Amino acid sequence: MKDTGKKSMVGLFLTSYDDFKVRLRRRLGSEDLANDVLHETYLRVDRMEDVPDIAQPNAYLYRMALNIAADRRQSDARLLTGSEVEELLQVSDEALDPARVVGGQKEILLLLSALYELPARRRKIFIAARLEEAPHLEISQRFGISTRMVEKEIKAALGHCAARLERKVIQRFGPCAGKPS
Repeated sequence: MKDTGKKSMVGLFLTSYDDFKVRLRRRLGSEDLANDVLHETYLRVDRMEDVPDIAQPNAYLYRMALNIAADRRQSDARLLTGSEVEELLQVSDEALDPARVVGGQKEILLLLSALYELPARRRKIFIAARLEEAPHLEISQRFGISTRMVEKEIKAALGHCAARLERKVIQRFGPCAGKPS
C-alpha cells in the first residue's frame, strides 16, 4: 500500500515535471536554480517512505520544491563572495607581518602579568566572564557573591589590565556608553 502511494507520487511528479519547471523558473528567476530544485525534489519524493494522505498532491509537490529553493538560497547566503574571500586573504597577509606578531606577543605577556597582579578571586571572576563567557549569575553562584559584585570585580580587573596595557576602557553599556571611563 505504501509502495503504491510512493509510485503514484513519483508518477505525478514526473508527469507534472515540465509544468513545475516553468512555474519554478518564473518564480525563482533562474532556469539553473529551477532545474537543481526539481532534481532535489525528485530525490526527496523518491526517498519518501510514508506518503501522507494529501488532498492536493500537485500543490504539495510544488510547495516542497519552493521549500527546497528557500533552503538553498538560505545556505547560499552564508557563503562568501569572491570579493569577500579576496578581502580576507589581504587581511591575512597583513596579519603575518613579523613586527605585528612580536607586538602581539608582547601584549599577551603584558596582559598575563597584569592578570597575575590581580587578587586571585578577581582574576578567576574575570577569566570566567571573559574567557569562559559564563553568565554573571552563574559566576555569582560559583563565588557566593551578588551579580553586582561580579560586575564590580570585572570592571576593576578590566581597568587594571587596561592601565597596564596603556589603553582606555570604553564603557559599552549604561548611561555613559561610548565614553572612556
